[in-house]
Amino acid sequence: MADNALGRFLRARRETTSPDRFGLPVGRRRTPGLRRAEVADLAGISVEYLIRLERGSDRQPSASVIASLADVFGLAPEERVHLHRLVKAGTTCTHTPEPLRPTVQALLDRLDHAYVVNPAGDLLAHSEGFRALAAPTGLLDASNTARFTFTDPRARVLHPDWDAIADTRAAGLRAAADLGDRIAAQLVDELTIVAGHEFTSRAGAALPRWTGVERWAHPAVGELRLAFEGLVLPGGDEHRLVVLLPDDDVTAKALLTLEGEGEDRSRG
Repeated sequence: MADNALGRFLRARRETTSPDRFGLPVGRRRTPGLRRAEVADLAGISVEYLIRLERGSDRQPSASVIASLADVFGLAPEERVHLHRLVKAGTTCTHTPEPLRPTVQALLDRLDHAYVVNPAGDLLAHSEGFRALAAPTGLLDASNTARFTFTDPRARVLHPDWDAIADTRAAGLRAAADLGDRIAAQLVDELTIVAGHEFTSRAGAALPRWTGVERWAHPAVGELRLAFEGLVLPGGDEHRLVVLLPDDDVTAKALLTLEGEGEDRSRG
């Protein structure tokens, strides 16, 4: 079928994945690559279901099924992103972050380093000080704290304690999805496919931390120690205001440097 892009992709990858990768005998095969039965066994699905996916009769597989197939085919990160987009193209699930109340933005304008997130981790707004802090790191490019942590290589450079940060981001996202947040559930599916085991292995029952200290290896000013406080904003959207404060004198001086550079750029 002309519009069966997902099925074509899965079949093409099956036929280009060598049986040697799994220690399977090559023997005489009617088609190159893996047999459907072999892929189904490795991915933990039925042969019948794999056939439906390849033929396009089922175009909305679960994220866990797609992640298992991506593992079997040994997809590279960019191929996982493409596979997720193919699955997403077969649905109508889209969202745009909800707007903030003007008073919340006015509050941010009076804070040094602060931002607002929804339960899914979307960065809804931030102060100018936070922009100066976060822009060089790549965080603002992702516009979502969990997506940045699990899909952007710069996150591992920025966070010396990446594993702890990843645990927190995954916990927050899963908690929101478990409580019925649709946007968080969509992002769980996305990261299940795109990030694979790095995300799915963090399935514990822990809840996210909304207070503590994070270490940042900032590309412009070096190591920072940032204390953070997460405060739930009034209203039914469960938005949270996160305020960052320097945890030591070195960090305080570095933040002043970043603010000064930001002001210089705005004047220029």
